Amino acid sequence: MKEDVFNMDLRKFLKKVGVTSQREIEQAVRAAIDDGKLNGTEKLKVKAHLTIEGLSLKHDIDGEIALS
Repeated sequence: MKEDVFNMDLRKFLKKVGVTSQREIEQAVRAAIDDGKLNGTEKLKVKAHLTIEGLSLKHDIDGEIALS
C-alpha cells in the first residue's frame, strides 16, 4: 500500500463527506423552518453511518446539532 496515495484519497473522501453533509443538513433545516416543522431552537439528534464495501467496516457516529 502506498501511504501517500491512501492518505490523499482518504482526505478527499472525508472532505467530500463533510462539505456535502453540511450542505444537505443546512438545506433540510432551513426547509423545515420555512415549512413550520421546526422553530429554530431545537437540538437535533444526528447519526451518520459509515460502511466500506469489501471490508466488514460498519460504524455509526451519533451527535447532536443545536439550532440556537
